[in-house]
Amino acid sequence: MLYALHELAYQSASPFRIGARIARQFWTSPFNPASETAIGRTAYASAELFESVTRRYGKPAWGLETLTIDGREVRTTEQVIWSSPWCRLIRFARNIGDLKRAGKPGNAPSVLIVAPLSGHYATLLRGTVETFLQDHDVYVTDWVNARQVPMLEGRFDFHDYIDHIRTMLAQIGPRAHVVGVCQPGPPVLAAAAVMAMDNDPNRPASMTFMGSPIDARLSPTVTNQLAEAKPFTWFQSNMIHTVPWPYPGFGREVYPGFVQLYAFMSMNEERHQDAHWEYFRNLVAGDGDETDKHEAFYDEYLSVLDLTEEFYLQTIDIVFQQHLLPRGLLEHRGQRVDLTAITDIGLMTVEGEKDDISGVGQTQAAHGLCPNIADERRVLYVQPDVGHYGVFNGRRFREEIYTRTRDFIAANEKLCVVPQRTKAAA
Repeated sequence: MLYALHELAYQSASPFRIGARIARQFWTSPFNPASETAIGRTAYASAELFESVTRRYGKPAWGLETLTIDGREVRTTEQVIWSSPWCRLIRFARNIGDLKRAGKPGNAPSVLIVAPLSGHYATLLRGTVETFLQDHDVYVTDWVNARQVPMLEGRFDFHDYIDHIRTMLAQIGPRAHVVGVCQPGPPVLAAAAVMAMDNDPNRPASMTFMGSPIDARLSPTVTNQLAEAKPFTWFQSNMIHTVPWPYPGFGREVYPGFVQLYAFMSMNEERHQDAHWEYFRNLVAGDGDETDKHEAFYDEYLSVLDLTEEFYLQTIDIVFQQHLLPRGLLEHRGQRVDLTAITDIGLMTVEGEKDDISGVGQTQAAHGLCPNIADERRVLYVQPDVGHYGVFNGRRFREEIYTRTRDFIAANEKLCVVPQRTKAAA
């Protein structure tokens, strides 16, 4: 019912959005002599603000057609390497000629960046992907909005997620490097363990976890406390809703992205209110640079996707309530996941000192859970003065976290005998 009411509210506001667009065009028209007056600028800003906070934000584009690497422009091609109804494995192939002109080798370490499946699209990691492209052959998981998947495609749960990671690593080829950002930590670590147990030749050469709830019992945040304070049945009863018509996934039970978005925004309600008030003032003042920054951030932040009921509820149960992976009790396809089987996969953990989503200690717990990795293949790093988002994006990520991650990957690349990869740069 909530999903249907949400859609009704959106459709009901359509005439007002149309009116706001008309008003915006009227007050910016060069033929309107009042367009540059205080009244005109205020009317335009009001219409722009109303339209921006009530419209539907679709999936953003990656926008990575060209990069700047060592001062040189390098073109990239977005390639879909593999896909399922639930995910696309995307490779950003760098142009080999451009790389040579930039003084970069064409044969770089392959890195799979596993984007969070927690309410936002993978494009939230655009800056992360762009930074890794400086020195790596980059692949990224592009998860599909569950409301776009017809019921005939069946279910997608926590164990399907683990299988997807294993399949995508196989598609990339032997001994790639995997980077799990936030939510993917537990299933990616489980996938690596299962591959190690099977002596899978496509097991990763290294794994890096950034702000991940490997063991959510440590340094619990507000998010962790909520997951533990409520009984499992509360999440079943209050967080799951039915996709309405006319979406392709009509009838599917999901955890709606807009519910996740409202929950996150309520945690920092004053900050978002202040940001939109400042946006209004900048619109009136005609400060294009500041309004562009605001729009770029919220175009991404307000773009959300739905999660399947089974994946969401299993994540709550496995990761945040029963803590099965760190307790050594997680089973996958009838087999217990043995983290001690990981011996030749490097491990790096990155945490933010001010992370209010995954507290300090939750990610680095992976080191204690994987005792058979040699010390020279480990890195434990806590970045001062950054929160959750700063762990994988922003200036400190580019200048301090990424440089350490790059060196860690390079060191583990040298320690592996990697068969010749056939996927050279385009």
